[in-house]
Amino acid sequence: MRALKGMSDFLDVSASLTQRRWVGPSPENDRLAEAMAQQTALPLPLCQTLVRRGVTVEDAEAFLTPALKDLLPDPMVLKDMQPAAERFIKAVKAREKIAVFADYDVDGATSAALLITWLRDMGHVATLYIPDRIDEGYGPNEPAMEALARDHDLIVCVDCGTLSHGPIAAAKGADVIVLDHHLGGETLPDCVAVVNPNRQDETGDLAHLCAAGVVFLMLVDVNRRLRADDIRGPNLMRYLDLVALGTVADVAPLIGVNRALVRQGLRVMADRERVGLRKLADISRMDTAPTSYSLGFLLGPRINAGGRIGAADLGARLLSTTDETEAQMLAERLDYLNTERREIEATVRAGALDQAAERGLDGPLVWAAADGWHPGVVGIVASRLKESTNRPAVVIGFDGDEGKGSGRSISGVDLGASIQRLAAEGLLVKGGGHKMAAGLTVMRDKLEPAMARLSELLEKQGAGDAGPADLKLDSLLMPGAATVELIAKIEAAGPYGASAAAPRFAFPSCMIHFAKRVGESHLKVTFSDGQGPRLDAICFGAFDTKLGPALESHGGKRFHMAGRLEINTWGGRQSVQLRLEDAAEA
Repeated sequence: MRALKGMSDFLDVSASLTQRRWVGPSPENDRLAEAMAQQTALPLPLCQTLVRRGVTVEDAEAFLTPALKDLLPDPMVLKDMQPAAERFIKAVKAREKIAVFADYDVDGATSAALLITWLRDMGHVATLYIPDRIDEGYGPNEPAMEALARDHDLIVCVDCGTLSHGPIAAAKGADVIVLDHHLGGETLPDCVAVVNPNRQDETGDLAHLCAAGVVFLMLVDVNRRLRADDIRGPNLMRYLDLVALGTVADVAPLIGVNRALVRQGLRVMADRERVGLRKLADISRMDTAPTSYSLGFLLGPRINAGGRIGAADLGARLLSTTDETEAQMLAERLDYLNTERREIEATVRAGALDQAAERGLDGPLVWAAADGWHPGVVGIVASRLKESTNRPAVVIGFDGDEGKGSGRSISGVDLGASIQRLAAEGLLVKGGGHKMAAGLTVMRDKLEPAMARLSELLEKQGAGDAGPADLKLDSLLMPGAATVELIAKIEAAGPYGASAAAPRFAFPSCMIHFAKRVGESHLKVTFSDGQGPRLDAICFGAFDTKLGPALESHGGKRFHMAGRLEINTWGGRQSVQLRLEDAAEA
C-alpha cells in the first residue's frame, strides 16, 4: 500500500522526475511542530524533525543532549550475560589462550577488534580467526572450530554462532561463548553462553543492537566485575568509535541506546586516536569530522572489501593494530580492494537488473541468480535491487550446483525469519539473518521452488502491496533559510541513519542557474527562488534516472527541489549544500 494514502500530494507532486509521490507531514505533526517551536524557541525545521521522531516538547531537551549513562541498559538484562562475563574473566585471570572467531563483515570486524583491543590493554594476546567467505562461508565451521579448540581454552564467537550447533559441538576441549545478534532458532548451541538480544526467549527490547553493541555490553559488565575485585579495566569510552562503526555499517536502527552509542562514538573517532581508522579516513579523503554517512559509505565499504573479495581478516586487523606502518599498508590494501569490488559489483548489478526485470518487478520478491557471480557482492547488488524496486530482493551466485546468496528487505517485512523457515523446510542448505538482511545457500535443483516459497511467505507479510516508495518530506524551506547555523542545530537531533532518517526538505518553484554533469552520472546544480541567495546541490546518480537530463536541459523551467541538507567544507570554509534526491516541474 502507498504510504499515507488519502493525504494530498505535497506541492501537488504525484509523480516526480523519479516517479515518486511526495508526501509531507500530517496536519497534526505540523501543529505539534509549531507549538514546540513556540514553547522552546527552537527553529521550526528542527521541531518538525523532532516531532517526526516522536519527541514531545517535554522530552526535546533531553533528546538533543542524550547521555549514554542514562540510556545504556544493564548488561545483565540479556540472558547468559553472567556466565559469559564470568567465563571471560576466568580466562583472563588464568592467562588462558583465547581465540576470537568473527564474521567477515564490518560488524564482525569491529566486534573482534573490541575484544582484541580490550585483551591487549589488559596484557593479553588473543588469536583472531575469520573464515573465508568463499571457502568456508558464514559462521563457525567444524574444521576451524576443531583446530582452534586444540590450541585454545576459550573461543568467543562474535556476530555469528547462534545457529552453529554442529561446529560448536566440534570444539571439544575448549569452552565457547557466543556474542551475536542474528535471529535465534528454537534451540541454542550447547556452550557456556549465547548472549543475543534476538534469541527467541528474549524480550526483544534490545533487538536493535548489532553484535558490536552486544560485545560492548559484555565488556561493560566485565569491567564492573573486575572493579569489584579492585582490578581496573580499560576505559571503554575510547572503544565507542568501533561500536559506532559497527552499528552504522550493519544498518542497525539508530534508536534508543544505539543513537547514544553512535553519537558518542563519532566524537571519539573525531579525536583520531585509533591508528587504523585514522589511516583509512585519510585514504578515503575524509576531510571533515566523521558522520554516520562517512561511516556507512566511506569507511564501512572499505573495511568490508577484505571480507568480500580479499583476505577476510584485513578489516579486523586494521581496526585492532597499533602499528603505523601496518595500518597504512592495510588501509591501502582495503582501498584497492574496494575499487576492485565496485567493478565486480557493476557487472553483477547489470546482469541481475536485466534478469529481475525480465522476471518481473511487481511481485512480492525480486530475485536473480547466475553462475560465477561473486558471493562477495551479491548482498550489495540485492540492496540495489531492493532500493530500486521497493521490494525484498535476493541475489545468488552459483559455483557448480551450489549457490550462495544474500537478501535485503524493506521495512515491515521480516526476511530473516522467512529465510530461516525455508531452511527448516529443506528448501535451503542453510540460511538465516535478521529482519532486514539474510544469507542463504541453495542447491540448483531447489532454486525455483525455494524462491517461489519465499515469495509466498513474503507476500503474506504484505511485500507485494508496496508501490514505488513515496518520498517523505519534513517541510518546505526557502534557499535563503538553509544556513550553516540551521544545519548545525538540526544535526543535534542526529545522528541519522537506519530508522532515523535525516530530515528531507522541499524547495518550491526554484530557478536553475547552473547545471553540469560531473563524472559519468552525477550532477551539480545551483538554484534559487529568484529573489534570495543561491544554493548549491549535488545529485549522485542523477543520469541513472530522468532527473539528470531534465535538470541539465531545464530550458528556464522552474522546479521543486527535494533533498537533505549538509555542510560542505572546502579550503577551510563551510557552506551549505543540498544532497539532491528528487525534483518535479513546478
